[in-house]
Amino acid sequence: MKLKTAVLLVNLGTPDSPSVKDVRKYLFEFLNDPRVIDIPTLARFFLVNLIIVPFRAPKSAKIYEELWVNNGLPDERKGSPILYYGKSAQEKLQNSLGDNFDVYLAMRYKNPSIENVLSEMYKKNYDKIIVIPLFPQYASATTGSVVDKVMKIISKWWVIPEVKFISQYYNNEGLINTIVERAKKYNIDEYDHILFSYHGLPVRQVDKVYKDKSLCEEHNCETEINETNKFCYKATCYATTRLIAEKLNLQKERYTVCFQSRLDKDWLEPFADKVIIEQAKKGAKKLLVFSPAFVADCLETLIEIGLEYQKLFEDHGGEKVQLVESLNDHPMWIETLKEIVTKN
Repeated sequence: MKLKTAVLLVNLGTPDSPSVKDVRKYLFEFLNDPRVIDIPTLARFFLVNLIIVPFRAPKSAKIYEELWVNNGLPDERKGSPILYYGKSAQEKLQNSLGDNFDVYLAMRYKNPSIENVLSEMYKKNYDKIIVIPLFPQYASATTGSVVDKVMKIISKWWVIPEVKFISQYYNNEGLINTIVERAKKYNIDEYDHILFSYHGLPVRQVDKVYKDKSLCEEHNCETEINETNKFCYKATCYATTRLIAEKLNLQKERYTVCFQSRLDKDWLEPFADKVIIEQAKKGAKKLLVFSPAFVADCLETLIEIGLEYQKLFEDHGGEKVQLVESLNDHPMWIETLKEIVTKN
């Protein structure tokens, strides 16, 4: 009898539509996660439900409306790119792996929900489940939240199969090679500077990685991976950048690591928007931007980098901010996922 393995791909999530109602539901689920906003329960309840969601939902809905249109997808596929590319990658990985594997896609927040997908998987009586959070660098607010949610659900099953979580793969050669392949579309020598823009996190969340209560800044996170910082989001972001830069033969002075989507000043720095302005003031006219924390294009890449940073750069004298597309459903990325699955 052949063993049957399920593969569960999990990305962050998306509203079901850009309507204020659906965006509100999405933000409510997302921001009430204690791994996302890591403050006391009562304080989080009042902050999220009485302040953030009521005021942010209408503004965010307008941005999602823009994303639904300006997402680079064929006209018949207009909608959420993170969902479109997730389904496409799921289908292509299924075809590549063959009949001994069943590949599923879920979103940590909203649909397809982890609860519904795992409920479907439970009926199939799998011998093994491989869970791949679609975040190359570990962070408690992303990978940690996915693992937490999956474990809580599976722990209630009477029969629990073997479960394997892929916690991070920022240094996977296939991942790095796919990012480099994406960059070949552009002539790097034509750009004045290169940005590696990662999603931001509160500094306090990064510091929580260190069990001796030391700080991230004490662990050489910008220059090396060591035993203490191997799960530090900042350290793995810088390590990802070094690996890509080495493949592209980039000198250190040619690029900057930065962090986007900040909510307040106590987030990882340097801030991407400030770097954009600084480069424009220095006379840069063309910037090339990688976003290696995202495996699929989404609001943060297509809108924040592709449109908002473009306008910001122009407002300060620059001309072009060019986004290097995410991995999406690129054949090399599918092959990388296949390799991750078969090795585990």
